[in-house]
Amino acid sequence: MKSAKAKRRWKDRGLSGIVWLSGGISAAILLVIIGYIIISGIPHLSVSFLQGILPMVANTLFIIFISLLLCIPLGIFTAIYLNEYAKPGRMVRTIRFAVDCLAGIPSIIFGLFGMLLFNKFLGFSYSMLSGGLTLTIMILPTMIRTVEEALKSVPQSFREASLALGATKLRTIRKTVLPSCLTGITTGIILAIGRIVGETAALIFTAGTVNGMAFSTSVSDQFGLLESGRTLAVHMYLIAKESVSMDEAYATALVLIVITLVINGAAGLISKRQKKFD
Repeated sequence: MKSAKAKRRWKDRGLSGIVWLSGGISAAILLVIIGYIIISGIPHLSVSFLQGILPMVANTLFIIFISLLLCIPLGIFTAIYLNEYAKPGRMVRTIRFAVDCLAGIPSIIFGLFGMLLFNKFLGFSYSMLSGGLTLTIMILPTMIRTVEEALKSVPQSFREASLALGATKLRTIRKTVLPSCLTGITTGIILAIGRIVGETAALIFTAGTVNGMAFSTSVSDQFGLLESGRTLAVHMYLIAKESVSMDEAYATALVLIVITLVINGAAGLISKRQKKFD
């Protein structure tokens, strides 16, 4: 009996050691990559360099805004339907299967689809709108699945207590369920932002590679929705591919990492403040 307990104890310690080792290796790889980019990129940062990539920074933020503006409500509403309203059956299984299939499609396929649908068929040509719509389709599965899992984590007793007090189902979802899973929703948004800022293949085919800010002075397109422009990730890919300057590529990568960290940090801070307020 004693030897059996000792064996289980050593087995638990061994499994714990494997888990900690795996986590440590993953963290070490991440630190090495980020450290290498920082070391390679910082010496080449300058005021003139930052001014030169400013249009690409604006395009990146612009396309993040377009994609999230469409993806967040679609993803949240779809997840609410699947978890709160839909009854288990063929339709729900079909929707979940479609979402899982979309999540596994390579980004270049999304780019070709976006080019054919938005650029050619709908006549948007190479534009921020085409790129934003394509990225919305790409990140939608991640948003749906993340929010759905967050909704599942909310105890059923919360819903029952709200309904017992006379609240409607919609009010229960809006006032009780969603505030309780705000952290999960924020996680979905952060994951979506990470995929948007790092995307190249889909945007080359849809948003284009124009080296400038997507802005138009025409009355019908004041915000540059129908203007072409490259994001930071596309810019970094092009200057590395064309061997323009690997130093500039590393510096651009560093700026991209900083922007991603700032946006993710801001999203997490807003989530914490909102949760505290609620």
